[in-house]
Amino acid sequence: MGDGQVTIRLTSDEALVLSHWLEKLQMTDLGRVVDDPAVWAPIHRIAGTLDKTLPGLFASDYDQRLEAARQRLRPEE
Repeated sequence: MGDGQVTIRLTSDEALVLSHWLEKLQMTDLGRVVDDPAVWAPIHRIAGTLDKTLPGLFASDYDQRLEAARQRLRPEE
């Protein structure tokens, strides 16, 4: 498999929610969650790509955007 590329497509809502979760994940004690150092490379690549792609990460209404995205992604009960 080696040097092949994989493309993942996300909606804007999915990307925003995932970006926030990855940021929280990276700020915690990950030794309990990420037990293989090889996993860090893709985690950082995905997080970095999302950070560059999402224009609203530093918007003043970020919290409202994030919550609205979460609501749209939650399954209806």
